[in-house]
Amino acid sequence: MQTIKHPLQSASPGTERDITSYHFTGTTDRRIYVQAALHGDELPGMATAWYLKRQFAALETAGALRASITLVPVANPIALGQFSHGSPQGRFDMQSGQDFNRHFPVFGAAIARELEHQLGCDQTHNKKLIRQALRRRLSAVTPANELESQRLILLRLASDADIMIDLHCDWEAVPHLYTVPDAWPALAPLACYLGSQAQLLAEVSDASPFDEACYEIWSTLRRHFAGRFPIPLGLLPVTLELRGVRDVDTATAQTDAQAIIQFLTHLGDIAGQAAPPPALAYPATPLAGCEYLSAPMAGVILHQRQLGAWVQRGEVIAEILDPLSDRLIPLAAGLDGVLYARHWLRFATHGMLVARIAGAKPIRSGDLLVP
Repeated sequence: MQTIKHPLQSASPGTERDITSYHFTGTTDRRIYVQAALHGDELPGMATAWYLKRQFAALETAGALRASITLVPVANPIALGQFSHGSPQGRFDMQSGQDFNRHFPVFGAAIARELEHQLGCDQTHNKKLIRQALRRRLSAVTPANELESQRLILLRLASDADIMIDLHCDWEAVPHLYTVPDAWPALAPLACYLGSQAQLLAEVSDASPFDEACYEIWSTLRRHFAGRFPIPLGLLPVTLELRGVRDVDTATAQTDAQAIIQFLTHLGDIAGQAAPPPALAYPATPLAGCEYLSAPMAGVILHQRQLGAWVQRGEVIAEILDPLSDRLIPLAAGLDGVLYARHWLRFATHGMLVARIAGAKPIRSGDLLVP
């Protein structure tokens, strides 16, 4: 195992931070990238990554790693320094107000122009040229601030990956994941091993999160050069939502780490025989098919259905109680689907996002992710 520290651009004197990456060497040219806690207050992934580090090190020593693996257990040191009155503030950068998992730069259009007369009929050679061009672009960018330097470091670390796994969690949730439609068939076994109950697919969410930024160059070039040059699906991106923010314990972290190990063994990136993938709880659905239910008034949230439940259109999943006016307003599902996530707070301000349901048919467009 090799440990490398990547300094961020310092925001002010005496405050330099760095990102630590761990590198495990495999026997093939396949590469896997795993990171955790891009939202700094989402700790289930950080715990899972620690167990992965121990297992990857043991597998490397035993000569069982076929793919080389880069692991970043703490992807956001900026967020880990953000506290307000003792509460962690890990989702938004307090300097800019930006979500840490939005606004990653993309380079597909520029690289398409650069490689217009260099690509040929050999898909493997084209893949090599694309990765070289991406590394050049990432190296040439001068970050304007600490946040931009953090984004660039993470993109550079993932730029050679064949699979990118980004570990997150929700407020309160069952395991679920996000990926792109073209990658879903290859990633479906991971959902099975993880016990994922919602598989949310979107080519573009209009917010440029990390997983989409990693994948964007390949999707852009595949569209741009369609029918002219063979462009592989060069990277499979997946964001795993490991339940809720409070689901941090030894058994759960070990179970989730083992699910990822089983998946990589199933792919052949780790030597050995993987267990057969369990049955998938629910089929994949479009991210645009998710219904986001918000509170119609302020009040106490009285939940009626449990996370992971299949709910039907018109079914009451919660009620909002105003104990002063005696108003009790039902919050009903507008579609059939899986109740996969909800807010961990039990008091809602007017308009607050309370719960989310994964439905089978698109109902939304534009920015598809939670604000």
